[in-house]
Amino acid sequence: MRIDNVVLGVTIEGIKDVLGIWIGENESSRFWLGVLNELKNRGVEDVIVFSVDGLTGIKEAIQAAFPKSEIQRCIIHQLRNCFKYVSYKHLKEFSKDFKAVYQSANEEIARDEFEKLKNKWQNLYPYAIKSWENNWDVLSPFYKFPEEVRKIMYTTNIIEGFHRQLRKVTKSKTIFPSDEALEKMLYLVTMNVLKKWTVRYKNWDIVLNQLIIMYPGRLEKYL
Repeated sequence: MRIDNVVLGVTIEGIKDVLGIWIGENESSRFWLGVLNELKNRGVEDVIVFSVDGLTGIKEAIQAAFPKSEIQRCIIHQLRNCFKYVSYKHLKEFSKDFKAVYQSANEEIARDEFEKLKNKWQNLYPYAIKSWENNWDVLSPFYKFPEEVRKIMYTTNIIEGFHRQLRKVTKSKTIFPSDEALEKMLYLVTMNVLKKWTVRYKNWDIVLNQLIIMYPGRLEKYL
């Protein structure tokens, strides 16, 4: 199966951008390292935070290509993943309990809330709990950021919105004669989307000032 892998970014001006679409059969650290090195060769000098799904090999690739960058697992994707292990009859209550974890003001409070949740649900849904414990190192950076930055790090809205635009033109044509034909179609859709992405994120001045303070020496030279 041929799949498209999309990399979206936010520029220092606060504008969303599509950095590229890669079509391939599988994902691995080698694949993602190739993607990241291509971005570097095209002029991407630094990335403050990568917000990613649980893609195979991407953590290792980021650490190799952009060792200074934070790696943040998308909270929404993580929630959806752990909900797969929860019975429907408990899903509403379980989800409510987890809300106290991912909406915590800082990591210390989040840890305390997670321990409460763990004590309550561990025996019933150990795999759901384990999925958070195993990935805490890439889930916890989220808590150091203010609300304005956290909203940008919720990747699902922008990613899923972009994918909807791609599906509108590809669902009517399930077979493409070549990867090149598919790439041309995706390129045209992307150009149309980018025409609409001209407004910067809300409160970007606040976000930028926060990031400058949190990561001294990383952003000033681009302003």
